[in-house]
Amino acid sequence: MNSCLLCETPIAEKPSWKALLALEQQTEICQDCSKKFQRADIKEEEPFLDRLTSLYRYNEAMREYLHQFKFLQDVALASVFANELRTLLKGNATIVPIPMHPEKKIQRTFSHVDELLKSAGIPFTHLLEKTGTDVMGEKSKAERLAMAPLFTVKAGATIRLGTYIVIDDIYTTGTTLHHAATVLKEAGATRVEAVTLIRAER
Repeated sequence: MNSCLLCETPIAEKPSWKALLALEQQTEICQDCSKKFQRADIKEEEPFLDRLTSLYRYNEAMREYLHQFKFLQDVALASVFANELRTLLKGNATIVPIPMHPEKKIQRTFSHVDELLKSAGIPFTHLLEKTGTDVMGEKSKAERLAMAPLFTVKAGATIRLGTYIVIDDIYTTGTTLHHAATVLKEAGATRVEAVTLIRAER
């Protein structure tokens, strides 16, 4: 019997033929914890993105999840939303995680966006490099608009015609995704979409 990754309550799995054939993904969190997350299911176009999809709202349960996953470094929690990401990211687009600055990665010990994709079994390609360690939420709108580009195309990477989907954990101001999409399109991408696990209220 599995235990919930968030509250450690035992989870009773219902036997099914799909589970026996390993076609069904096992449940990582209990129903009580699952109900605390609030779906957003936002799909919209932005001036700089051909499509933006956000799965959940930033409520108290999600704030606690992110804190435990990112800051308390509980990497096992990457698998909590694997099924949703796997379903959403089917197709032939090139998946591009928002990268961490090397200094931040040493501090955190792992890249949380990479781990979300790995746990979902989604192939991805690092095409971008972060140019600084700035945190967008700490800047005013004027400061964000005046910023130098946050990303460059990774040395040796080739951007071909086609669709690219940029992945990040949370959409707050849109600045990070704006910079990533701009760099990819300037380098030759035909279409740039974005998927975020969470959408924070503006």
